[in-house]
Amino acid sequence: MPGKLYVVGTPIGNLGDFSPRAVETLSSVDFIAAEDTRVTVKLLNRFEIKNKLISYHEHNRAEKGEAIIDMILSGKSCALVSDAGMPVISDPGQELVKLCRENGIEVEAVPGPSAVITALAVSGLNVARFTFEGFLTGNKPKRREHLEEIKTERKTMVFYEAPHKLADTLHDLHSALGDRRIAIIKELTKIHESAEYTTLAEVDGKYDGVKLKGEYVLIIEAKSDDELREEEAERAPDPIELARGFLADGIGMNEAAKRAAKETGAKKGDIYRAIVNGNADRESENNE
Repeated sequence: MPGKLYVVGTPIGNLGDFSPRAVETLSSVDFIAAEDTRVTVKLLNRFEIKNKLISYHEHNRAEKGEAIIDMILSGKSCALVSDAGMPVISDPGQELVKLCRENGIEVEAVPGPSAVITALAVSGLNVARFTFEGFLTGNKPKRREHLEEIKTERKTMVFYEAPHKLADTLHDLHSALGDRRIAIIKELTKIHESAEYTTLAEVDGKYDGVKLKGEYVLIIEAKSDDELREEEAERAPDPIELARGFLADGIGMNEAAKRAAKETGAKKGDIYRAIVNGNADRESENNE
């Protein structure tokens, strides 16, 4: 019979968050697939866990993934861990889980800390609905495309960012989204944990040229429904002018009002009366 893959959450900073069940799982499986064995061995030593470690990361996932699957299919059990938090979230572990599902291998989660959820909990923003956006890519065209897609996002947004990219990311977010409230949360659960509650306008340029350390989670508020409606109204064509354009193309007044109403959501009768009154005003001016 095939073995099983355990997806095990590990501390994001404070080792006191490591669960007894996670310790038991890492101790009992046949081997552990780790994003960085140098990081994971420190955790194992701290909890006196002695087990076989296999490196599994972004650059060797194709080769090692197949090898891990073969071992699990032969009956061995494997625990998947990342450097910190729940594997799979912005992590190559998602490919290993996918391979397991495709090969009929059972996958079981051993829940643990998550930077996304932990940051949301202390953000002070509306988190009833949220979307995880991960890391913004360094590829400029794809980055612009990503930012364009989220301009009208109605849910609170969560981003991860590395310290050396924070300043550029804050600038790009401000340029794309305008001024929004943001919580910048650093080094969650660690000694130097900090949270900055501010706005994109206030932090755009604040960290330019500043050497930063630590990992960051950015929580950005969504655009309000009122703001979205105002923007849509500004972009929408004027129904009267649209109807007059149809008239200029030789379309009858009734049909012109009907088409303009369909495209703009305005009432056909209001458009029709405005056109009639406008024509009457023009005739009056001409007669004078």
